[in-house]
Amino acid sequence: MESTQIDSTTSETEALTGWRSMVADLNADVQTFKVSWGKAMMWFFIVSDAFIFGAFIAGYAAARIAAPGAWPDTGEIFALHLFGADIPLLLIAIMTFILISSSGTMAMAVNYAYQGNKKVAHRLIMATALLGATFLGMQVFEWWELIGYGVRPWENPFGIPQFGSAFFMLTGFHGLHVTCGVLYLLWVARKVRKGGYEREGNYEGVEIVGLYWHFVDLVWVFIFAFFYLI
Repeated sequence: MESTQIDSTTSETEALTGWRSMVADLNADVQTFKVSWGKAMMWFFIVSDAFIFGAFIAGYAAARIAAPGAWPDTGEIFALHLFGADIPLLLIAIMTFILISSSGTMAMAVNYAYQGNKKVAHRLIMATALLGATFLGMQVFEWWELIGYGVRPWENPFGIPQFGSAFFMLTGFHGLHVTCGVLYLLWVARKVRKGGYEREGNYEGVEIVGLYWHFVDLVWVFIFAFFYLI
């Protein structure tokens, strides 16, 4: 009886030690295949999220192919009236340019962060967040205009109703990612400014937020190509 109790206590102690060891490894940021846990988890998130966006785009393509009528002309719907003329997709082109430019500022921020120049890195991250917020503001304007025209997920005055559901699904889900990205950038910028990464001796956190932001920008390129241009 005593032997059984001793064996049970020993097993519990070993299990507890094993859990503590695992927690210690995670806390110490032990690397696997020379990739830190933070970067590995961000890549895991990006790959899994890419499948979700892929499913959404595939669903949009299926709905468009199976639509009983002609798909509305996005060039006319998203035209911007300037200088007495309707310029097709001008607002969307500007939004795309802004988001692609933000990828450039983010890449430079990562470069300056690894050089230890936290002042310039902070400014570039803030510039990236500002560009992202500008993109969101223009997207809100786009939504406001279409809702004013009567476009709903279940209704579309320009033609078949599937257009409204596809538009709000794709741009809304992407806009949510951009919003989270802007908040993430602001948090990282604050940590850079206060020297948090400098005290840790590693600016990999800036690179990780950069991975997320580049992914968000890349997804928009696909949405721009498949939804607005085709």
